[in-house]
Amino acid sequence: MKRRFFFLIFSLITLEIFAQTPNYPTQWTLDNCIEYAKENNISINSLRLSKNSAQQDLLQAKEAKYPNLSGTVSQGLFALNGNNGLHATGVQSQNIGANSSMTLYHANYINNNEASKNLLVQMADLSVQESENNITLSITQAYLSILMNQENIVSLENVLKTTQTQLKQGDQLYKAGSLSKLNYLQIQSQVAQDQYNLTSTQNNLRTNIVNLKQILQLPSNYDFQIVKPDSIIVDNQLKSLQEVQNLAQNQRPEVKYGELSVENSNTNLKMAQASIQPTLSVTGNISTNYSNGNGNYFNQLGNNFYMPIGLSLGIPIYNNRIYKTQIEKSKIAIEQANLDLQNTRTVLNQQIEQSYINLQNALAQYDSASKQMDISKQSYDIVNAQMKIGSIDYVQLQQQRLVYIQVIQNYLQAKYTAVLNKQIYEFYAGNPINLK
Repeated sequence: MKRRFFFLIFSLITLEIFAQTPNYPTQWTLDNCIEYAKENNISINSLRLSKNSAQQDLLQAKEAKYPNLSGTVSQGLFALNGNNGLHATGVQSQNIGANSSMTLYHANYINNNEASKNLLVQMADLSVQESENNITLSITQAYLSILMNQENIVSLENVLKTTQTQLKQGDQLYKAGSLSKLNYLQIQSQVAQDQYNLTSTQNNLRTNIVNLKQILQLPSNYDFQIVKPDSIIVDNQLKSLQEVQNLAQNQRPEVKYGELSVENSNTNLKMAQASIQPTLSVTGNISTNYSNGNGNYFNQLGNNFYMPIGLSLGIPIYNNRIYKTQIEKSKIAIEQANLDLQNTRTVLNQQIEQSYINLQNALAQYDSASKQMDISKQSYDIVNAQMKIGSIDYVQLQQQRLVYIQVIQNYLQAKYTAVLNKQIYEFYAGNPINLK
């Protein structure tokens, strides 16, 4: 019996764990990483909740144009003040009523309030989009760092294989007396250095994987592996700076947010100005009552029926400058919103210009690094071949090897820097991230 009980508890816990496990992609491509983050990131989902809250405010504002309605029912006893003081008669009584009111005129306050709430919903949605854009760039940078490390590891493994081969040959030459002990030790040191470089890059890879996992907010014990694209191509085709700036000014959510903020500030001013205007409302209520001992229940409800309907006009006269202050502060808010929008546009143009400069520099460095890579690879192969036949000494080989390793690092850095900057620049233009 106990075994069945514990098995049942274990099964329930297991089912709960699986129920709480997010639906991870089968393969972690860059697109999948971005889509997963957009759907599951805590900060983004928190902004979505803020948007849902703003939508509820909008629904409430839309209903303000319709009449309200409330009802009351009360049950009690009569209390009379007689010679012996106040005492309850024991006679039961009942009152039934309902009342309603609707604003007929308030200087268009209700419509402006609805418009303001609608703008706030749109602004909340733009905040979600801006946060998605930010995390998209963060994921792209982390993803490319992983790809660079992986490619660097392959290059360093090839270098290590070459030096290990040299060590085997050196070992044979040293035993045969054809290689000095100093040169033999230098080859061993070279192998150790190449192993160190490889290990260091592998550690960097693990660090970058953890970084991307943290951005995606994945569990620490989750085995996270990205899928490498078939190829990473450096595209040197550029849109003009002015074209990208114009596209960004018309599309970016931070600019649209600023524009809506200005519009909302103007709407808030209209609402503040409505507060000093008269308010005309229609009001009405119905009521009836019943008391025990005064006749039939339903007859009393009919005879005591009361239904007054009327108009109510509220005229603000003096309120200690509260409304006037609200109007002036609304005007200040409009000026502030315009300044914020101007600053957003200026900063965005500056960011795009810097991205354009970074991309131009990265493409130029990549072009130079590519040429240097080809030359250095050929030189290193030639030196290795000459070393095998003994036409050069170890010092020359070591010098060329160090140059080659540095060239590899420069080439990979230039390549992935160019790819990243191209993606960022195109992203400003409204194009999605795409490594294909």
